[in-house]
Amino acid sequence: MGEVLSQNEIDNLLAALSTGELDADQMQESTEKQVKDYDFSRPTKFSKEHLRTLEMIFEHYGRLISTNLPVYLRKNVQVTVASSETVTFSEFTNALANPVILGIINFSPLNGTILMDLATNLGYAMLDRMLGGSGAPLEKSREFSDIEMTIIQKILVMFTQLLRDPWKNVIEVSPVMQRLETNPQFAQVISPNDMIAIVTLNMKIGEVEGFMNICLPFFTLEDVMDKLNTRFWFSTMQENHDENYEMYIESLIRKVDIPIRAVLGRSTISVSDFMNLQVGDCIRLDSKVDDDMNVYVGNIKKFTALPGAEKDSYAVRITSVIREEE
Repeated sequence: MGEVLSQNEIDNLLAALSTGELDADQMQESTEKQVKDYDFSRPTKFSKEHLRTLEMIFEHYGRLISTNLPVYLRKNVQVTVASSETVTFSEFTNALANPVILGIINFSPLNGTILMDLATNLGYAMLDRMLGGSGAPLEKSREFSDIEMTIIQKILVMFTQLLRDPWKNVIEVSPVMQRLETNPQFAQVISPNDMIAIVTLNMKIGEVEGFMNICLPFFTLEDVMDKLNTRFWFSTMQENHDENYEMYIESLIRKVDIPIRAVLGRSTISVSDFMNLQVGDCIRLDSKVDDDMNVYVGNIKKFTALPGAEKDSYAVRITSVIREEE
């Protein structure tokens, strides 16, 4: 807000203008324009809109990691977007520790590569968990062995494949893990002065917490910069929710393999009787011949059925469906 003049100051100003002491045209010409400094060594190539769209993409990516990584670790995993910023590539590499877990990913069909920097404490925790431990990190950092590098590379390959789905609203990508580096000096994939966008993910594995940085060079994303805005993002999402969306989801569900078992009955026998079972022996069950058998989907009792045969295979005929309220 500009400075407010008092009534006396206004009277003095009008008097000076009327006497010719002040020239109104000269006052307008002398008004200085506001000039904003521009650093040519750090050109602003990523706008706030670009960074916000990247955060939306990697929020989706974090949810995918939270769903898929527990399959390998058998432990709860939480991933959230912590921040996003633009820096030069030299600033990014200078901040890396040694050793480092740095995946170099070919972001085809876009030009160039992107980098995935995983905190070493998270790497040690993953290794400890996958090799039978509780998932505790090392107290002191050390170099990774060849076997450990192979295991970590498999995890990063899984992370790389998960990049496909979050980026499909912008472009269909086919990312490929080129190599895994532990020394940041061997990861000079672009010029040190080139601008990059860094999206930082906060990853929590059990009680272990650390960061994973995704380095996105401007050179790689240059061809799709126009699509990195929220307007394009939401319009693309709306186009995907068409009439065929429910049919698409149904087709995916139909491809899911679900274990189903039909239980004829149950019985209890001694270990010695079990060891001496021969072909033709009979085991008395706790069900009758004309009783319906239970059919389980996973561990949930879902149907009742009668046993039978279909050509040369055993089969069951569903007699009733057990609802959730039952």
